[in-house]
Amino acid sequence: MSINETLTNELVELDKKHFIHPTSSIKEQQENGPAIIFKEGKGVYLTDIEGKKYIEGMASLWNVNVGYGRTELAEAAKEQLETLAFASSFATFSNEPAIRLATKVADMAPGDLNAVFFTSGGSESNDTSYKLVRHYWKIKGQPNKTKIISRERAYHGVAVGSTSATGIKDFHHMTTSLATGFVHTESFSPEALRKTIEAEGADTIAAFIAEPVQGAGGVNIPPDGYFQEIRKICDEYNILLIADEVITGFGRTGKMFACEHWGIVPDVMLLAKGISSGYIPLGAVVVRDHVHQDFINLSEGTLLHGFTYSGHPTACAVGLKNIEILERENLVQNSKEMGALLHEKLRAFQSETNIVGEVRFLGLIGALEIVKNQQTNERFSEKLAPQIITEARKRGLILRTVTFGDSDTIVFAPPLVINEEEVNELVSILKAAILEVQQAAL
Repeated sequence: MSINETLTNELVELDKKHFIHPTSSIKEQQENGPAIIFKEGKGVYLTDIEGKKYIEGMASLWNVNVGYGRTELAEAAKEQLETLAFASSFATFSNEPAIRLATKVADMAPGDLNAVFFTSGGSESNDTSYKLVRHYWKIKGQPNKTKIISRERAYHGVAVGSTSATGIKDFHHMTTSLATGFVHTESFSPEALRKTIEAEGADTIAAFIAEPVQGAGGVNIPPDGYFQEIRKICDEYNILLIADEVITGFGRTGKMFACEHWGIVPDVMLLAKGISSGYIPLGAVVVRDHVHQDFINLSEGTLLHGFTYSGHPTACAVGLKNIEILERENLVQNSKEMGALLHEKLRAFQSETNIVGEVRFLGLIGALEIVKNQQTNERFSEKLAPQIITEARKRGLILRTVTFGDSDTIVFAPPLVINEEEVNELVSILKAAILEVQQAAL
């Protein structure tokens, strides 16, 4: 047995014994061990412990926007760790990286989204926003405005509040303690939102929350005019609008923030993932001036909400350098161009296969539907997307499926650094995987 085989076997057994994996089958882990043990990454590629190379077609969890192997980010972390690794931002203590990053995010964000609260990730950003909007209405003299309206097929995280806001029922099965005060409405229907508000009573509703593009729900892109109408409805009923840009922020959709596609400014914007490209845990909640000003003018005492790592100086230093890379290398424009190219090539493949249905993209976030009949969109009785991504992985491509409800969908979110040659490689591998599964299915 080689040294590599010995090490691999050791790590597999240690993984099974000690590592409880997030969002994974514990039973499958015990039976088969970890699917892949990664060793290194560079650009759009990951390499496993045995030396096999993969295109990471999902930027891991929609988040490694600037690609893997960025020594600049490691150097930014090292420099900050050596200078001031950590300091609390409680009790108005502060540090320069947090101040600089808050200022940079405010400068970049749409409209007057100018005040930033830092978290460690998307679930924390979501749960923070629910507390903040409820506190906002309380200090405004309307303490009954506590309900949060979210949408079917929405995904907002896995903390208690964000799980409750999530509109994918599969995520509710693990808990019997969903939070109260969360209401779900139909996705992409302004009229459904209006009816929900009127049924619940506008005087009981704190906010409406929506992902500009639904990610884990299947990369569902809103129709033209949808968010403009939603903004009007929220204003009409005196309800705050929260945009969950955890996935879509920092260039993923071909704009720095997805809200810019529709020219709207939410009252609260949630960030994570691309703010640091996953190099270090970091998230943020950004609020408009009127919200911030009311907190300043109407709050009394201490805002008793905060995380140990809110405003973490090392995380913020990495976030600043990450944004510098995004801007310097024009990666938002590359997202737009390479997303259009990937969309075009996958749509062209529809005519070469019998099982590829709708293909949709906005920048470098997209989805491909698997269907039995391209004309009627009839689905297979057994879902094929999981089989396809298994075949793709064998060939060196990592993708993800969405199979909630009747979905049989492959989703895409490669690093924003992807180039034309790498797009072609991704498409070539995926084609081979689809044709392999199609041959067995038909």
